[in-house]
Amino acid sequence: MQDDNIKAPGLVLSNAPHINAPQSLGSIMWLVVLALTPALAYSTFIFGLHALLLIAVSVAVCVASEAAYCLLIKKPLTINDGSAVITGILLAFNVPPEAPLWMIGIGAAFAVIVAKQLFGGIGFNIFNPALAGRALLMASWPVHMTTTWHSFGESNVLSQAASNVAGLPEQAYDIITQATPLGAFKEGPGLLADLGAAPDAVYRTLFTPEMFKSYLVGNIGGCIGETSALLLLAGALLLLFRRVISWHIPFSYIGTVAAIMFSYYSLSGFGSPGQATLFHLLTGGLMLGAFFMATDMVTSPVTARGMIIFGVGCGILTCVIRLWGGYPEGVSYSILLMNSTVPLIDRFAKPKVFGTKHA
Repeated sequence: MQDDNIKAPGLVLSNAPHINAPQSLGSIMWLVVLALTPALAYSTFIFGLHALLLIAVSVAVCVASEAAYCLLIKKPLTINDGSAVITGILLAFNVPPEAPLWMIGIGAAFAVIVAKQLFGGIGFNIFNPALAGRALLMASWPVHMTTTWHSFGESNVLSQAASNVAGLPEQAYDIITQATPLGAFKEGPGLLADLGAAPDAVYRTLFTPEMFKSYLVGNIGGCIGETSALLLLAGALLLLFRRVISWHIPFSYIGTVAAIMFSYYSLSGFGSPGQATLFHLLTGGLMLGAFFMATDMVTSPVTARGMIIFGVGCGILTCVIRLWGGYPEGVSYSILLMNSTVPLIDRFAKPKVFGTKHA
């Protein structure tokens, strides 16, 4: 007979999640930092010291802003979890390599204080903080955000491996190679037509095997962290292997872009729809956005079906902006717009409770 003074163990009630795992928030965040390190090192090698300074200033201001805000409102410091460091790196990865340091500092402070902490801190922010900071910089200083590209040489600033295979006039070739790949692809035909050159010559310049090799490796112009698709994929494989991210968002995102671009260029009579599609996949911020920003666990859906819907939506918006918008890139705005739909997606994709039926 049990002694009445000895209480039987009862059930322990707690909030989800109920599965113990060896990972903590800090370990996940620092693993993401590690996954971004190869692209960071290569960007420093390609773009030089100023790019490294931009990254350092962005990270320092993000960490300092988070610490100052926590001290101001007397809440525990959260700078050790690595989330502010990731925000700083991703924000710097989304600006041109010759952007002024003061500008990245303003964007970093806005990203942490306004886009993250004023919403309640990590876990409560609606929008990706780094992309919100980039949106502020793009709206406030568009000249710096669209013209301060790195110069690789006197006659060829797009890629050291490119060559004037199309036989363009020197002035026309300089105009094409002084833009980012997406900018040259979108605006190049019109610029060449104004100079009396064949508009389709831009495609023969951008679609050479040497250029595609450069797109993959990262020997091209663009924002600091978006150039090397190969190193971004290497970091993404680490996150997939460690199950920090799942395949649902990046694969549905990239797959949607590939399907829409191939269909569009095939139906429009473009001569090389496959090359144009591959060009859109390897250039711009698609790889960076699909694997490192759209997969943000706070601002993306929680169910597998919701993640696929989110990725498809990002892909559609990216294609719409790139094909018909006035801006050659569309990754950052597509993710921000889809961030605003996450509560609705989570509600629509909510799984049925076991043992119940839909009304």
